Amino acid sequence: MADVVLAVDLGTTSTKVIAVDRDAGVVASAEHGYPMRTTPSGEATHDPVQVWSAALEALREVGALGLRVRALSLTGAMHTLLGLDSAGVPVTPSVSWADNRAVDEVNRLRGTPDGAFLHRRTGTPIHTMSPLVKLAWFTGRGVTAHTWCGLKDYVTRLLTGHLVTEHSSGSATGLMDLHTLAWHPDALAFAGITPEELPPLHAPTDSFPLTCDIPGIPLGTPVVLGGGDGPMANLGVGAVAPGVAAVSLGTSGALRVVRDRPAVDPLGRVFCYAVADGLWVLGGAVSNGGVVAQWAAETFRTDVETLLAEAALVPAGAAGVIALPYLLGERAPWWDPDARSALIGVRREHGRAEIARALIEGVAQQLALVLDAVRSVAEVHSVRVTGGAFRSDLWAGVLASALGLDLELAEDSEGSGVGAGLLGWHALGELPDLAAAASLIKPTKTIRPDDAAQRLYAARRPAVERLYQSLHDLGY
Repeated sequence: MADVVLAVDLGTTSTKVIAVDRDAGVVASAEHGYPMRTTPSGEATHDPVQVWSAALEALREVGALGLRVRALSLTGAMHTLLGLDSAGVPVTPSVSWADNRAVDEVNRLRGTPDGAFLHRRTGTPIHTMSPLVKLAWFTGRGVTAHTWCGLKDYVTRLLTGHLVTEHSSGSATGLMDLHTLAWHPDALAFAGITPEELPPLHAPTDSFPLTCDIPGIPLGTPVVLGGGDGPMANLGVGAVAPGVAAVSLGTSGALRVVRDRPAVDPLGRVFCYAVADGLWVLGGAVSNGGVVAQWAAETFRTDVETLLAEAALVPAGAAGVIALPYLLGERAPWWDPDARSALIGVRREHGRAEIARALIEGVAQQLALVLDAVRSVAEVHSVRVTGGAFRSDLWAGVLASALGLDLELAEDSEGSGVGAGLLGWHALGELPDLAAAASLIKPTKTIRPDDAAQRLYAARRPAVERLYQSLHDLGY
């Protein structure tokens, strides 16, 4: 019977419960899914009761295995928002980061001195993903709630009876002052709410006793508040030392590096979110990752594996085709929910292989632009990577060449889930600090850049910026 921390990872399409031992090993896991409601108007929401039911079922499944559960530790998708009544019952759906309905609220702030000030103070870019503008969207339409919170906060309340949030998730709301670790009055004024309508803020390592009856998990077990999936993913791949970035690449992607004080870059291209123990991640998320290959496969009526195999035979540079892969708008470094995709340089001789290669190179170039922005604030000399896209040698090789850095592939370790588990062990006092926790994660493979491809991508990258700006100026 193993001693474990159960990491509860509330994702966009499913909740995973991962049993993590003291050495960062994954002992067991369970996963239960749920739908996300999307509409042409830009809605992207979850039913919070369905998410709770999935989490409870996954906890029961792992709890039945007879493990010695030392603690639960929570993580989940950032930027979620829902309203509760005075009894803690949802009065709105849970709005996802992907919800794009608050475009008018973004346009009121984006590019203004007030917007730049709030980005600097809260660390969250002005974008439809941000709960700041989602709240303004709700309150501007007369929607009220006793308390507004994140989806993870709602689950925490059902597990412990306490409705609280922590600095990691709070720093991704656009409402928390990075320097005072308190709700920011100017952000609250824009959102149209008061501090009393938000949960109290706590440290990510704080915990409350379990009060929900789950077979196999004793009542009173500590429930560690944890943090957002991005910061926890850095811990989960072992990227908390200065200069070591983490890249995750699945349907979407992100690049983040840890530092010991909060900041954003002067041009407002990166976010800044809390991890724990005075550490912060700087970086940027891109909305388009593996989704571009899925879209191309559907468009060309083939499967992703076949298309990637064909694209791998095309030399670097995609035979002259350049892609701006903004199928879902774009986040870093543009933070433009209305950004549109483009294929430039297509000729009759080009086919699906060249177009697919160009799309993959476009995603890698976007992450390289994020790296350039991060480097204006913090050093980056190595990269740990995780995510389903790295099962493909093409994705891995193109990204290594675009970043111009060796990629150290972390164990297929569930990223943010393992990070939350390690944070739980740290909160229990079993790991002295986050550096000791991160040292338990060992890379299993190194992907090196191709010199010729690296030079080609670096030479093209300024053109990618100009092409985006030209399309933006045309209203695309």
